[in-house]
Amino acid sequence: MSDPVQVLFLCPGNSCRSQMADGIVNHDFSGKITAVSAGTEPHVLNPRAVQVMHEIGIDISRNSSDHLSRYEGQALD
Repeated sequence: MSDPVQVLFLCPGNSCRSQMADGIVNHDFSGKITAVSAGTEPHVLNPRAVQVMHEIGIDISRNSSDHLSRYEGQALD
């Protein structure tokens, strides 16, 4: 079995859209794609994003808003 494809979702605040994309991909494509997310100016995880994702059965409550530099030098597809 090959390693999962690794993707990075990037948006300015890393508080909502990229977090939701990260959660959906990790939920729906587990084992095939590994997603992470980051921002150029990260903010606190948006509680509405957590709520909406919970409504579709995906828990992103433990995600953190990370700066893009966290993934510097990592191989991403």
